[in-house]
Amino acid sequence: MLGSIIGAIIIGIVLGVLARVILPGKQNIPVWLTIVVGIVAAYIGTWIARAFGVADTNGIDWLEHIIQLIVAIIGIALVAGIWARRGVRS
Repeated sequence: MLGSIIGAIIIGIVLGVLARVILPGKQNIPVWLTIVVGIVAAYIGTWIARAFGVADTNGIDWLEHIIQLIVAIIGIALVAGIWARRGVRS
């Protein structure tokens, strides 16, 4: 249980940072929100990968990670837009 939580946090950090690097322009959201979006994206991406039957493969689950990254990019873009409209700065 604890290992999966730590794993989700680590994957969330990586996904959030990669999503921010891939997205053009500056995203004015705090780092903690980037991590939260990355964690949520990891769970949603895993759920989507399982729905398509690509979550559990031999070796590294590249398709699952790609799906998670796509979800993270979409999530960061949406959250950054909402955050900017609220007028809140990090």
